[in-house]
Amino acid sequence: MRLFYENFPFFCVFLGLLCGIVTTLIRDGKKARYLTLLMLAVCAVLSGVVFAETARAGRCFSYAMGAFPAPWGNELRSGPIEALLSMVFCLVMIFSLLGGKADLEEDILPEKQNLYYIMMDLLAASLFALCFTNDMFTGYVFIEINTIAACSIVMAKDSGQTILATIRYLIMSLVGSGVFLFGVSMLYTITGHLLMPNLLPAVTKLFSNPAYDYPLAMLAGMICVGLAVKSALFPFHTWLPTAHGSATTASSAVLSGVVLKGYIILLIKVMCRVFTPAEIGSLGVGSVLLVLGAGAMVYGSVWAVREPHAKRMIAYSSVAQVGYIYLGLGLCTTMGIAAAIFQIIAHAFTKPLLFVSTGGLIDASGHQKKLYFLRGAGRRCPMAGVGFTIGGLSMVGLPLLAGFVTKLVLGRAALAEGIPQWQMIVALSAIAISSLLNAWYYLPAIVQIWKGGEADTDGVVYSHEFVPSLSFKAAVVCMGLAVILLGCFAHPLIELLTKSVSLL
Repeated sequence: MRLFYENFPFFCVFLGLLCGIVTTLIRDGKKARYLTLLMLAVCAVLSGVVFAETARAGRCFSYAMGAFPAPWGNELRSGPIEALLSMVFCLVMIFSLLGGKADLEEDILPEKQNLYYIMMDLLAASLFALCFTNDMFTGYVFIEINTIAACSIVMAKDSGQTILATIRYLIMSLVGSGVFLFGVSMLYTITGHLLMPNLLPAVTKLFSNPAYDYPLAMLAGMICVGLAVKSALFPFHTWLPTAHGSATTASSAVLSGVVLKGYIILLIKVMCRVFTPAEIGSLGVGSVLLVLGAGAMVYGSVWAVREPHAKRMIAYSSVAQVGYIYLGLGLCTTMGIAAAIFQIIAHAFTKPLLFVSTGGLIDASGHQKKLYFLRGAGRRCPMAGVGFTIGGLSMVGLPLLAGFVTKLVLGRAALAEGIPQWQMIVALSAIAISSLLNAWYYLPAIVQIWKGGEADTDGVVYSHEFVPSLSFKAAVVCMGLAVILLGCFAHPLIELLTKSVSLL
């Protein structure tokens, strides 16, 4: 008999879609926001219950959608990792919407704010589906829903810059979707399956036939590259800085914190449920992901050093942080995958904290977005200054913060027995260089916001009276605490993730 909590993953997807429908009937943006926040809070609780139960029992479960057998049937599957990520995504979306509320109300016309929350509802539903789906084609459907919703919240600000950024975002996302779909089509052609539990034995059998070495390498490469394009892995990242840097604060936080991660979660499931990490490594796909991840860590950091625009600097930092995730995945080991998942969680809290805090600093500086004009903004808005400082130091890798744990665990994974020497050298070099570059641009920015005096040019002083709202303070405090707790008490979580990788 099915346990009641095993219905909760379906409830999360259903509630997200239902709220998206109901919100179309609500014209008041404030009421739409309350409904979206309520839905996210309920789904966070449901996902938390699933996480607690599956982690305690050390098990995963499948939920059949309807009574149709494979290959027509569809199903969801959840274990500790899927439920934990779903809960984290809910919390991050709540904090991002609360922290960016003031900017959102200023940047988006009142009559369009309910439309914004419709897109947020659909975005949440797609993320739940990507976390829990056990079917390749369903994954494709929801990455398209995710893309449409993500593009909508970028251009919701309705400026020339955001529209241009949205067009670039949409073009690159469609390219990624097409490559992914072509890979899935090839996979279905040679196996006859779309459900992941049926694909794994079929693919394993094909590996024993040398005639399928090239087709398997091609389709695995296309699936991975398609999802890499959508998650802005270097060199497919060109759309990200403008999109994240020009959107309203809440959108930037959600895009960087959770949207990019949804595609990566689907990739992790493909690596573990359709193939195996060892097979991905033997095909050479893992080595490609590792090299591109290392390149992203260095390239994104170099451009962040050169970027004077505060939000675009943080966006380039996201390019580097996505590289950390792919570096872990490219190692094709249990520890590497666990480190990548920890980085997903750590970055999900840290980057929205930086975007929300930067939004407060910009508001306290007369809406000037260049770092030079944020001089002294931390003094004018201490809550935003503290949030930016915690987030920035975590990105640098200060001990007792989440970013330090990511670098440490990735380093341990690279030094593990069985890792080729060249991969170890590339991984450790990328971590070291990226950490130095992170310090190069985050530490001066932190000093700048706390520096005495006001930035001025041509006799104009760029300061502004800014009183942060209660929701802004709550969001910064909660995300800041999450970054600190992940840094101080990471060991039990790392152990749990390492054990749970086998359940994926």
